[in-house]
Amino acid sequence: MNEEIGFIIEAADESMRFSIEHLEKELVNIRAGRANPVMLKGVMIEYYGVPTPLSQVSNINTPDGRTITVQPWEKPLLAEIEKGILNANLGFNPMNNGESVIINVPPLTEERRMELVKLAKAETENAKVSIRNARKDANNEIKKSDISKDIQKNAEIDIQELTDNYIKKVDDIFLSKEKDILTL
Repeated sequence: MNEEIGFIIEAADESMRFSIEHLEKELVNIRAGRANPVMLKGVMIEYYGVPTPLSQVSNINTPDGRTITVQPWEKPLLAEIEKGILNANLGFNPMNNGESVIINVPPLTEERRMELVKLAKAETENAKVSIRNARKDANNEIKKSDISKDIQKNAEIDIQELTDNYIKKVDDIFLSKEKDILTL
């Protein structure tokens, strides 16, 4: 195979792989009713006058599927952590027991589950669009190259097979997330 074609296909593969990775990161942020330390990823607190991510001043754990515990490294931060969680507007009501902050994650309603599935579906569609754009870019590069029409056609077929494989992966990831969200 032509070296230029190999490079184009490799670049398309890398771009499609990044789309999958981005989708997985976005879907982690969609909670499925179970407690997960990632839920507090965006929480910032004032630490000696500097906004600091919660994960840099405490240990965040999930002792069970409905509870998140935040154990600060310095006890005076407890009130600041509570304030930061409330300010993050995540819908959680933190409780301070003097040692750590405890958050009970409420179970999802059926309506909220459907909203989360729609959100996951939208992220899935964004990933598919990104993969198709990578295919389009690769096909345009192939058409610009100075190679025979037969080799161009074969390369386009290879890129289409690559696209089909990545679209199938996206669908599988979505089905897994949908099942995760809808499972009580």
